[in-house]
Amino acid sequence: MKFIKGVIFDWAGTTVDFGSTSPVSAFKEAFRRAGLDVTDEEVRAPMGLLKRDHIKTMLAMPRINQAWIDAHGKAPDADDAERIYSDFEPALMAVLDRHCDLLPGVVDTVAYLRANDIRIGSTTGFTRAMMAVVTAGARQEGYAPDMLQTADDTGGFGRPWPFMIFGNMKQLGLLNVRTVIKVGDTASDMAEARNAGVIAVGVCEGSSMIGLDKASWCALEESKRQALLKDARSSFYAAGADFVINRMSELPSLIEDLEARGHTL
Repeated sequence: MKFIKGVIFDWAGTTVDFGSTSPVSAFKEAFRRAGLDVTDEEVRAPMGLLKRDHIKTMLAMPRINQAWIDAHGKAPDADDAERIYSDFEPALMAVLDRHCDLLPGVVDTVAYLRANDIRIGSTTGFTRAMMAVVTAGARQEGYAPDMLQTADDTGGFGRPWPFMIFGNMKQLGLLNVRTVIKVGDTASDMAEARNAGVIAVGVCEGSSMIGLDKASWCALEESKRQALLKDARSSFYAAGADFVINRMSELPSLIEDLEARGHTL
């Protein structure tokens, strides 16, 4: 009897968009229009959250919060966050169709899951409108999960709330959370998985946790790549991951290992 019944994937940085680069440029442009320059590290820290929540989290960061006060003479409020979001969304939509490339190993991993009758779901920090672009691009590349849930489907409760995962489970007919794996590339993915009670798996290569596009990653010396993988693994475990894989192609082996030992964590 198979223990693992379903795998729920994140999108950007996990199955598409190596390095999750599309949101970074859009966030930086939106904050720039508001009079603030933010760093890649500041942008990536809340990655995976619902995008409005992402902006609010950034505005609460001590350096950004103080920079806002210095620039505007007051602390940022909900209206300020909404104005930044109004610039973020079109900036993202303008580039999103160019960031639907599949990460290495996704097609073969999906084939393994299908062959073993494991259902495939997905959650995201993007809206339904954004995902219409991403899913169309991914489908052309050969990836179409059985299910997609966004925060639009859960009354605005995105990560770290567990409801997108529960929505997947309901629609896919998955009864037990301990038979489900959530795979993601951010700390918020791990929090979402932990809060849902499913198995949390971080994937390093191509992740926002490392934060490099494919060309930059491939240009690194092997020793540097290994150092970044080691750091990412530590960060995933610190964020609550049950398991961490270096790349997507390792997921079938992890599932086989779980099956071999009777799925004991």
